[in-house]
Amino acid sequence: MVEHGKQLAIPAKVMPLDNAVFTEVEADELSCHGTPAHCAEHGQASLVLKDDQECSASHVHGNGPVEESNGCMPNRRIDEHGQIDFGHSLQLVLFSRQWGLAESLVALADHQLMLDYGLSVALDAIWFLRTEQDLQGLNHLIGKIVESGAKDFARAILRTSLLASCVVACQSKALTLGDSKEIIAQRLHDRLQDCPGGERLQIEAGAKVQKFIEWALQCIHLHRCSEDTECYKANCSTHQEVQFHLSAFKAFLDIAGDNLSGKIFTEAFDAACFPLTLFSTLFEPGWSSGSSAVAIQGLLSLLVEGGAENVNQCFLEASRFGSTELVRILLKIAHQNSLAVDVDLALVYASHYCKFETMACLVDEGHATSFLCPLVKASERGCLQVVQWFVNRHVSDIEMCLAVTTAASCGHFAVATYLLAHIPRHVLEALSPQILKAARGQGSGSFEGVSFLLRSNFLNDAAATYAVADSIATTSTMDIPQDLVDFLKEQWSQAAFAEGVEAGEDHFVNITRVLRRGASPIRLHDLPEPMALAIAYLPLYRACASARGQLLPQRLRGELVEAVGRLGVPVNMENNRRDFLAVLEHYFPSFITGA
Repeated sequence: MVEHGKQLAIPAKVMPLDNAVFTEVEADELSCHGTPAHCAEHGQASLVLKDDQECSASHVHGNGPVEESNGCMPNRRIDEHGQIDFGHSLQLVLFSRQWGLAESLVALADHQLMLDYGLSVALDAIWFLRTEQDLQGLNHLIGKIVESGAKDFARAILRTSLLASCVVACQSKALTLGDSKEIIAQRLHDRLQDCPGGERLQIEAGAKVQKFIEWALQCIHLHRCSEDTECYKANCSTHQEVQFHLSAFKAFLDIAGDNLSGKIFTEAFDAACFPLTLFSTLFEPGWSSGSSAVAIQGLLSLLVEGGAENVNQCFLEASRFGSTELVRILLKIAHQNSLAVDVDLALVYASHYCKFETMACLVDEGHATSFLCPLVKASERGCLQVVQWFVNRHVSDIEMCLAVTTAASCGHFAVATYLLAHIPRHVLEALSPQILKAARGQGSGSFEGVSFLLRSNFLNDAAATYAVADSIATTSTMDIPQDLVDFLKEQWSQAAFAEGVEAGEDHFVNITRVLRRGASPIRLHDLPEPMALAIAYLPLYRACASARGQLLPQRLRGELVEAVGRLGVPVNMENNRRDFLAVLEHYFPSFITGA
């Protein structure tokens, strides 16, 4: 602090506004509701970054003079009329932690915009405090700025919330300032794929949000350039420093008082969560229990206490994008503040995007118990990995039955096959009519799901599978769709089997007539018996051999059984399709069957 009675020493060289490393970020643009698509609805960002500019100035802490080097403070003096870049001058002073000099700069501010911008700049410094002296100096400075007339608390809290989130994100060992731009661009591209709006809107939104994050990262870089301690250069903060940060932020909230509404706290909460949804998948294991997580959890808790009402919204978004560490933090905040978060819906979002680590967190730490909806939706999409994950988590037999019907009706037969192998037979038998009915799907005209279940012998017993199909085909119950009854009656009923046998008999009579009475010059009756049998039954053989699954439709099965009986082979009705086809193959010429 500057001692009373001593003359203020103003830096002789400052950078004017047009050469500033970064300029103001408008408050209305920071108040977007988290997603890039929302941000695109606002105006263009006024943020200007000069990425090629580096800062290697060595600043003296306290109230001493500032040593300058390289490009941080070009050789420019304040003009004779005293027109200085107030905001950037304040930034430079805060970089060097000259709190007394900063207060004296505030005293020179003669415009409302200067004071409002000064408040935002002062709040930026919260997340870089290192000592108790820094804390007291910054708290006094913020109080003085407010006393001097600063009123734009909304801009200040939105801006600092975004910055705080980026600060803790950059303290992950997996994320450095050097490669952050490429990571930001890729992450934003991934996020925009599922956001509403056209391509032009998405491009504008991505550019806007990227500017926001790059501004924050550049701010972090400049603050770190002013530090000469190895700890700070290593991207780490101690728990004591985190307490300084949170204490300073709490002091600002106390000063702001009723000037901050619940709506502003809600938007600040969103601004703080958004960068973490971009970066948290890069965090090393255990990040959520370190000092960085303590800082962001403390910040979010203070925003909730102030009136933020979107904890559940941010929780769902974090789950959707697989931000597991943020999910953990929000679960803790919800528990501490007795807030309800929809862990079951979050599980639906996480499973839809195959975020397995987040899914495990929601079940193990969030105690999500409703597996039916995400399991059925995964079956509907044919996502076998997600289905396997839920089965390994011991979903109920009834839930797996519902998933089977969904997968079958949607044509995802690999998923249905996997599920059938994990459902006890007695459960399938008890629910078999309902399973076949549900496998028909919502629309009519397609019975692929029903046909798959029957062909695959879903009850693992041929007689039982045929019996349940026949029972539905002969039913008169009103709750069974008529088109399903007609389909089963035509292909899978005992009546269809009888029709198949009858059709086989008619075919045999026709073949006999051709052999005995035919006037063909080829003289079919003179051909060797294997050739004659091949001519008679090759189409049937091919139809049965190409059929998918273990079981044949009853109509086709009836024809095959009748054909085998005509060859003089005793027919065992318990034999499967492969057994019957082996009989035909035995009598066919080897060159036809490929044996």
